[in-house]
Amino acid sequence: MPEITLLRHGRPSYELKGAPSAGEFGDIVEKYNQSGIQETPPSQLKQFALQHHYIVCSDLLRSIESAHALGINKIHITDPIFREVAMPYYDKGALRMSISKWSVLFRVMSIFGFAKNGESLAMAKQRAKTATSKLVSLAEEHSRVLLVGHGFMNYFIAKELLVQNWSGPAKTGKDFWTLATYQLDK
Repeated sequence: MPEITLLRHGRPSYELKGAPSAGEFGDIVEKYNQSGIQETPPSQLKQFALQHHYIVCSDLLRSIESAHALGINKIHITDPIFREVAMPYYDKGALRMSISKWSVLFRVMSIFGFAKNGESLAMAKQRAKTATSKLVSLAEEHSRVLLVGHGFMNYFIAKELLVQNWSGPAKTGKDFWTLATYQLDK
């Protein structure tokens, strides 16, 4: 029976802190996207990960480093389609807020189509559909597939799997190293 596990990467090494201006926020997004991880996964998670036949990662370092931290020696596919939902942001502006407030503001704006320097919610959902199709094809061919991915993208992939009659949890978990497994209902 085909199975897809969506795993969120480990805690990034770059800490999101401070109160940048709107113009500085893009630099923070870039530094975060270039960061690796700072912790090791739980040992039982390592054992679980190694039971998968096919490993898929995004092309972001925190995804790849997480797979290696799990003891995975061979990543079969590294693809930007599995990246985290790209945070939109402005290039200019002197207004300062905490990173969490900027993140909430820009994520809410993305719901209404804002995509400057990133992607809107509609764009992210479309990418998640494409990513899901790729994972489903891989699961049909390789049986057990593990995606070492990202919080929001894993969530959107999970929603798409449920629409396509896969069974599994409605939510993928928001913590680092959390996972959700889906099986095709036949």
